[in-house]
Amino acid sequence: MSSPFPGMDPYIEHPEVWSDFHGALAEVIRSQLNETIRPRYVARMTPHMTYETVEIETRRVAYPDVGLWQPQPPAGSVVTTSPAISPAPVMSLVVAELSLRLYTVEIRQVETMKLVTAIEILSPVNKTPSHEAYDAYLRKRQELLRSQAHLMEIDLLRGGTRPPLQTPVPEAPYYVTLSRANQRPYVEVWPIQLRDPLPVLPVPLLEPDADAPLDLGRAIAACYERGGYDIIINYTHNAPLPKLGKEDALWLDQRLREQGLR
Repeated sequence: MSSPFPGMDPYIEHPEVWSDFHGALAEVIRSQLNETIRPRYVARMTPHMTYETVEIETRRVAYPDVGLWQPQPPAGSVVTTSPAISPAPVMSLVVAELSLRLYTVEIRQVETMKLVTAIEILSPVNKTPSHEAYDAYLRKRQELLRSQAHLMEIDLLRGGTRPPLQTPVPEAPYYVTLSRANQRPYVEVWPIQLRDPLPVLPVPLLEPDADAPLDLGRAIAACYERGGYDIIINYTHNAPLPKLGKEDALWLDQRLREQGLR
């Protein structure tokens, strides 16, 4: 079953779905681009690790005191004593973390393995200022913007703090930005509304080669089908946070009712 939405499915933004979706989307984008850019170029997935804090409910755990039984030594024997084992210590917690693997899709020239274009799919940690991955991504982004490589950023998350742009762009829940090395500081921006179909994006290569097309809608549809999200997502629940505006919430409810999902 395909997604009930013509563009981005906001239910994919749920953390339990997104953790699977991020890697799947990178893989599908790599595969789709390799259909058209070979043999001069190759698209590769480059992983990088960060960590996600796991909240654990604290509770008081009682441990019994330790008791020791010692036999009495025979009369006249030499008594040697060992230090008594101390009572059980007080229990506490350290910050629990899970490793999180994020992917960049890199297009490289085969002959030299030169980086031509980096495609970044933003994750929640990249948009959370209190997380170490936020600062790490901004540093990486700045390095790419100072390089000769092109940079495409795909932001399919309504929440969080977006990477900065110098001038304002139309308000939208989702964005794709493309910074071509030969056009900086100007960037191309695709504001994507909830009701819009997803665009076919131009992925720049080396001159004089033409841009390679990336059909974002086809890529996400493939992820949805392969991931079995139709049986994982419960569309009777509200969409994940942040809360939708009134018009979008009404449209979403009507859309789901028309397809028999509510």
